[in-house]
Parts: sequence; structure tokens; C-alpha cells
Amino acid sequence: MVTTTASQKKTQAKMEYDAFLAGCPSRKLLDRLSDKWVTLILSALGSDGSHQLDIGCAGEPRAMRYSELSRLLAGVSQKMLTQTLRSLERDGLISRTVTPTVPVTVSYELTELGLSLHELMRGLKSWAQTHMDEVLAHRETYDERAAG
Repeated sequence: MVTTTASQKKTQAKMEYDAFLAGCPSRKLLDRLSDKWVTLILSALGSDGSHQLDIGCAGEPRAMRYSELSRLLAGVSQKMLTQTLRSLERDGLISRTVTPTVPVTVSYELTELGLSLHELMRGLKSWAQTHMDEVLAHRETYDERAAG
């Protein structure tokens, strides 16, 4: 009988991830990553705070305070921002650093794992901004056709 080590079992399990299968845990991850706030937070943590539509938020990834993220992400509630940041920290995509100042300073930063996803999310955000006019035109054409 062949014995497999824990490392070999882990490697085998990784090879078996298939998001097309109903029971694959990667589906839950895809569900989380498809959330607009996740996309915007991961994009924001790589920004310099600018709002350049042509290239998305430019700049090198950097730590941001909660209040900076809240201001940048127009429309996000405090509850949603907190929940999303916690889920991203739980998944290992961001790290949370508490600095004992008065008042306490909390900042968030992309981890190595988060950095590996950052450019993709920034590209997705940029694509949506760049192609929004086309999408709106297609929606209008479709709705007219469906109503007629």
C-alpha cells in the first residue's frame, strides 16, 4: 500500500479544484471576488488616490487607512466596508495593521496573495469604465428589441 504525505495530499487536492463542479470550494472564492466592493477595495489599495479613468487608479500598491478607503469608495456603508475588509483579511488578500496612536490608526495593505490579484482587479475596473458607453448602448438596443 502506498502512503501519501500531507504535502502530497495537498498538492493532489489543488490539482482537483475545478470551479465547474458544484462542490468545488473555489466557487465560493469566485463568488466573493465578483463582489463590486472587493474589486474596488483591491483596486484602491494599489492607487495613489487619483481617479484617472484612462488607466484606473495609478500608482504603486500602498497601505490605506479605513477612512481613506471610505472616502474613496463612494456609496459604501461602514458596515459593508468593515465586512468586506474582514473577509479579504480572512482570505489572506489584505493585512490589517493597528498602530497604537491617539486615536488608534488602522491601515490595510495588500498581501503577496492580494498583490497577485491586484492587477487583474484593476484591469476589470478599468475595462468596465472604458466600455460602459458600449454596454449601455447594447442594453438600450436589446431593451428596444425586447419591447417591440
